[in-house]
Amino acid sequence: MTGVTVAEILEEKTLGLKCLAVEQGLDREVWTAQVQKPGLLLTGLMEGLYNDRVQVLGVAEIAYLKSLSGADLDSALDLLEKDVPAIVVTRDLPAPEPIMQHVKKHGIPLLGTSQTSTVFLEALTNFLEVRLAPSVMLHGVLVDVLGIGIFMKGKSGIGKSECALELISRGYRLVADDAVVIKRMYPATLFGMASARIPYHLEVRGVGIVNIKDLFGITAIREKKQLDIVIELVAWDPKGDYERLGFDEKTCDVLGVDVPYLKVPVSPGRSVAVLVEVAARNQILKIMGYGPSKELIQGLTLMDEKKTERKKI
Repeated sequence: MTGVTVAEILEEKTLGLKCLAVEQGLDREVWTAQVQKPGLLLTGLMEGLYNDRVQVLGVAEIAYLKSLSGADLDSALDLLEKDVPAIVVTRDLPAPEPIMQHVKKHGIPLLGTSQTSTVFLEALTNFLEVRLAPSVMLHGVLVDVLGIGIFMKGKSGIGKSECALELISRGYRLVADDAVVIKRMYPATLFGMASARIPYHLEVRGVGIVNIKDLFGITAIREKKQLDIVIELVAWDPKGDYERLGFDEKTCDVLGVDVPYLKVPVSPGRSVAVLVEVAARNQILKIMGYGPSKELIQGLTLMDEKKTERKKI
């Protein structure tokens, strides 16, 4: 995991930030998604100000700092140590001169936003949680089929992109092709998204790279999607061991999370897109508590019990 620089936070449009002072400190990095609004901590009555978090000063903090002078003001500012990655002033409040001098002295970037403290804290926390989440880049295709996020993997040329293209033509959505970035959000939810370099593009052998957004419209794409199933496409092997009844539900590990896993053999004349769509529909039934394999076992067990009872009679 890599940190997020203050410059990257400044560039995030949803936060509405601008740099008020110390632009040379924008290369400082943030390593935690937790953000702090110091509040009473500035009075010295409470301990727990973390100098590795972005500090947010709202109406209460600014008013309190303005009311201080001399040693009291110095003590309050000393809490905002030189290791603090950045200080943000909300509501477009003018930063008091002592704060300006403090940040310039210690090289701490001072940012400002028009948002309220509550709105900004939530927005910044969400941004940092996504950016700092454990992640891995996988080779494959991620599609949204009936609200189920399906990641298709397999050897190059097996037909992953062609399958995704057929699903898109049926009204389903592409999330990412080739390089799929998977992030684990707390506590154990996986989200997939495209690499920032190749969003909305799909490589189709014989045709080339196509832009799905331009070809099919905005409704054919998604920026990110929760990962629900992993499907591995493999070349058909008559001697291969493939699941036929569905009694043994397999999983695979992705960033420490067990994800339902299916191995689907590919052969000429077999519609892989139909199989993927059926897998999505079947997963929806399982989420709703219905499992066809379990229902079959229960039905067969009930028939055996009835036969046994008849023999006793």
